[in-house]
Amino acid sequence: MDWMRLDNAAKIFPAVRRRDWSNVFRLSATLREPVDPAVLQEAVDALFPRFPSMMVSLRKGAFWFYLQKLPRAPRVQPDRACPLAHMSGRELSQCALRVLYYHNRIAVEFFHAITDGSGGLIFLKSLTAEYLARLHGLQVPAARGVLRPGDAPTREELEDSFPKAAGSVTMSRKEPSSLRLRGSREPGGFLHLTVATLSSEALLALAHEHGCTVTSLLTAVMLQAILDVAPGNQGRRWAKVTVPVNLRKFFGSQTLRNFSLMVNVGVDPRLGSYTLPELCKAVQSQLDSQLSRQQMAARVAANVNPERNILMKLAPLPLKNLVLRLVYRAVGESKGTLCISNLGNTQLPPELEPFVDCLDFIIGPQITYFHNCSVLSYGGKVRINLIRSTRLPDLERSFLTRLVQLGLEVTVESNEG
Repeated sequence: MDWMRLDNAAKIFPAVRRRDWSNVFRLSATLREPVDPAVLQEAVDALFPRFPSMMVSLRKGAFWFYLQKLPRAPRVQPDRACPLAHMSGRELSQCALRVLYYHNRIAVEFFHAITDGSGGLIFLKSLTAEYLARLHGLQVPAARGVLRPGDAPTREELEDSFPKAAGSVTMSRKEPSSLRLRGSREPGGFLHLTVATLSSEALLALAHEHGCTVTSLLTAVMLQAILDVAPGNQGRRWAKVTVPVNLRKFFGSQTLRNFSLMVNVGVDPRLGSYTLPELCKAVQSQLDSQLSRQQMAARVAANVNPERNILMKLAPLPLKNLVLRLVYRAVGESKGTLCISNLGNTQLPPELEPFVDCLDFIIGPQITYFHNCSVLSYGGKVRINLIRSTRLPDLERSFLTRLVQLGLEVTVESNEG
């Protein structure tokens, strides 16, 4: 197949992209030795036919954007000083991902229209496995999320799973808007990145002490930090964190394309102050009430059903883009203060573990909220990547200080030296 339709979730990203913002995320593996760019290019070339849904460019049709198969594998590039540099329309029309290297690090940056974090992690694992196999003569099995180049892509990997998951009942998208964090934007699109490393075991034990998951604990601490730094009176707006949900575990999908949904959890600051145990309980309760197969199917239906409308199908692309922008403005970013995306604890085949020090996941700031947080655990370490497009580090300082006050040992590094 030389081209593919965008999946249901992907359609929003080209429509809302701007000259100074594109929805890009990064996954990276830090090795225990310098990266050889020539061998990395060989690995990309070998994986080119294995990932046809990612080795694509973004093209514009009369009625929809679509993904065009690349004629050849993308070239690997030296990494930049600033992560998640804007992907221009020109760049996207040539390739919708970047493969980067810097010292010991292999990184892949994805335009969100081609995949989500879970799909991207499989690509990174497969690329790292193929690179190390070629460099060290390893025999790496197709296990723990690694796909080998000799295997053919399956139909399930390439499908848009949203239509299958849509339920017969549509859930309303109405909910309170969220308060916004202000700040002076950095010129030139520079993004400040702060990386916190802590023990997976210690963080999990602390979450269990509070009767919640790691995601719920980090969300509760982030809500405390948001309330610490938020401007005084923002009317009736809640403090809310957006949490992406991997739908594969609900519907048994094997797709490598987008298959996740966002849910928002939070509290109303007008009701008074909140202790951490109260926030953990509130967040866990809200997630438990929303994260069921039935609820997810109803949420998917709310996204899938409008595109089945005959008028929407026949509308020209500029009109579709206008509608999607209005929908995004009404029920997208306005409902959350920032996002915490946790890909959880991941493993690599044992053959790779001696060579890989850590894995990282970074999501960029959005159009109207200037901070984001992403989490990935590997090898007993949790890596929390905090990114912002504003100048002052008030939110990160409050969040990390609170983690330390909870008794966690936190190592911090940043791209500011």
